Amino acid sequence: MSTRDVPLATAASQVVDPEGFAAEWEAWHRAKDARLAAEHGFLAITGLHWLTAEPQHVPDAPGLWSTGPDGVLVELDEDTELVVDGAAVRGRHLFGVLPERGGVNAVWGDAVIEVARRGGHDIVRPRHPGHPLRTAFTGTPAYAPDPRWVVTGRYEPFPEPRPTTVGATVEGLRHVYDAPGRVTFRLDGRELGLTVFNGHTPGAFTALFTDATSGVTTYAANRDLRIDAPGPGGEVVLDFNRATNLPCAYTDFATCPLPPAENRLPLAVEAGEKIPRERGPVAG
Repeated sequence: MSTRDVPLATAASQVVDPEGFAAEWEAWHRAKDARLAAEHGFLAITGLHWLTAEPQHVPDAPGLWSTGPDGVLVELDEDTELVVDGAAVRGRHLFGVLPERGGVNAVWGDAVIEVARRGGHDIVRPRHPGHPLRTAFTGTPAYAPDPRWVVTGRYEPFPEPRPTTVGATVEGLRHVYDAPGRVTFRLDGRELGLTVFNGHTPGAFTALFTDATSGVTTYAANRDLRIDAPGPGGEVVLDFNRATNLPCAYTDFATCPLPPAENRLPLAVEAGEKIPRERGPVAG
């Protein structure tokens, strides 16, 4: 079967148990918020610090931090210890050259000092469990789950993955991802499409998008929709009830990518997560 033989049809008719559908969504949403608010999750980050060749003190972290051709370096005070990959380190420690979108977590007491590389720059982000953003978190507001926002679509691979440069929520920063293809689908009588990036599991995808709710009831910069690996003929399922905020929706200390320009949907996707309470009023 050709990928073009897969119909662009709604999958809502396949949902026969609305109560079960809602309960499954609630469990998924609680688990997602729990990961966000984990002891050293994104809500525990107290700052975003860009490293240079000049050694600098980083608030909420020990030592002097710098970067250079050999990678990230920290020089600790005599009585200070970090635990890196299970081993205690003291004095001068070279983390080495980090891969793009990679990182290392160094444990410091009850805190974690994240050392990472984003957009070609080395950064340090301390994560403290007692950070007020984390301790005051009460969950993410969201639209009530509705089966009508579950649709089937078709994955159309590009002949070759396309290097795709997108902006970031940090001004001047750029991210480059390989886009393996595009997902097309029909929603509210319209034929639509989203360029996708590779997901967190083999064969899966992630689609960054905005829509007519962005900046009104949902976060203005982006939302993320994860899509399981295609079935026979390239068929995929898009459940917009599971459109989530990226960390930048909650904190200014994230470097989240923006969607590709073609991923603005020309309709209101009134499904999934809304603007976090931490960012102000939520309309609707």
